[in-house]
Amino acid sequence: MLQPWAAHWVMFALVCRVVAQYSSDLCSWRGSGLSHETHRRDVEQVYLRCSQGSLEWLYPTGAIIINLRPNTEPSSGRMADVHVCIKPQTFSQGSHVYLEHGGDLRLLLSDKDQAQGEVRCFSMKEGALFVEAIPQTDISRKITAFQYELVPSQGPGAHMYPYLRQGSVTCKPCSDQEVLMAVCTSDFAGSGIFREVMPGTNQHLVVVVTLHRLFHQKSGLFVWGGARGRAWSGRVNVPAPCIVHPGEHEYLLIGSLHFGEAWLSCAPRYQDFLRMYVEAVNAGTNPCHIDTN
Repeated sequence: MLQPWAAHWVMFALVCRVVAQYSSDLCSWRGSGLSHETHRRDVEQVYLRCSQGSLEWLYPTGAIIINLRPNTEPSSGRMADVHVCIKPQTFSQGSHVYLEHGGDLRLLLSDKDQAQGEVRCFSMKEGALFVEAIPQTDISRKITAFQYELVPSQGPGAHMYPYLRQGSVTCKPCSDQEVLMAVCTSDFAGSGIFREVMPGTNQHLVVVVTLHRLFHQKSGLFVWGGARGRAWSGRVNVPAPCIVHPGEHEYLLIGSLHFGEAWLSCAPRYQDFLRMYVEAVNAGTNPCHIDTN
């Protein structure tokens, strides 16, 4: 059995052997500050090529700059309309996260903030992520780790994601055109009812829903079963200022997936959606076909 001091140095050796590496799709990066321990003042450049992914920096030393360069080319220079959202792991520690633009730094997440696991968003035009390690006097293992997503700041339901615009969430209904587009392009869409409102955070409520029709979804957000095995059930996040009336009417529920959670974007009454959809079909303006039978 290893003595405590020996086990301590074995851990140190294992961490030192971690070489910075990208995932095969270039969406995520994992590295160790100890791999360049003798170059503490070096700033390493990290390039991530996807609309979502993760970063894990073991025992941070020095600093890294994270450049987000998605492979999809934005049309008409609309990259300025895209926001970056990051969500730190609750065990993340050992560094401060800044926005760097033109040599200026603005604090985005302090070392202590990261333990709360709260989402932070900023516009891509505001700069790159600059992660600076906090000087350590020992070799205890620290990990800075977070997920990231690129989120359009315009379009159906963008006004309902509270982290894009702090303190400016509006609960206005989506227009007919926004609903017809969102039902085709959103991460989930189905018709059903609000079952129960549960405690969430100061930013949002958690609402239990039952869907009688599920047009499409990502990542198995809603599970088949529900009432007597004839429906899908799940939970959606709704901004705190918005009012939800459980069990009163059937709605078309449309929304987005952010960091594994469903966020509501539009929720017209289902009968209103049927009316606008039939009108669009008759006029030949429906963006896609939806089986409403």
